[in-house]
Amino acid sequence: MATNITWHQGAVSLAERQRLLGQKGFTIWFTGLSASGKSTLATALEQTLLHSGISSYRLDGDNIRFGLNKNLGFGPEDRTENIRRISEVAKLFADASVIAVTAFISPYRADRDAARALHEAAGIPFVEVFADAPLDVVEQRDPKGLYKKAKAGEIKEFTGISAPYEAPEKPEIHVKTHEVTVEQGVQQVLDYLVAQNLIDGSKLVKK
Repeated sequence: MATNITWHQGAVSLAERQRLLGQKGFTIWFTGLSASGKSTLATALEQTLLHSGISSYRLDGDNIRFGLNKNLGFGPEDRTENIRRISEVAKLFADASVIAVTAFISPYRADRDAARALHEAAGIPFVEVFADAPLDVVEQRDPKGLYKKAKAGEIKEFTGISAPYEAPEKPEIHVKTHEVTVEQGVQQVLDYLVAQNLIDGSKLVKK
């Protein structure tokens, strides 16, 4: 724990920043098994928002491990630290009135709850999206061949096979990715955001 440090408050409040930039900042947290479709949904959502003139940025689990979290493994402690760090980064984006769109397996419920609490303490909305697909479906998709390797013992502590995944109990949005198209899943998220007055529906580009 760092000592002898002081938080320096800026001259622009959160509400003032949102008013000046014309949008609210918040975090949309996609969680789900590998190959559940969370990254696909997050990518499509970011594209839709940006094309609608709504500032957003996608933070993807694999991408973050190339840089910020490249020193972390996949054991329980490292997974928790991985989510703690990205929670802080997402909060910073949201505090800047950017919509942070994260896509992380984030298998532990306690870690996701901690991410939510961090945002709520700062007065920033946190929207959990459960990208849900049965294990047999994600195994069939398996674009990276990870499930096959995990079952062969080539990958240790792989979520859904040799490591647990604790599904959200009350996510704001539950997308059953094996039952809907990507477009329908994104629309499900957009409908929620508009209904909660988090984005202006009139800005959305019609497809």
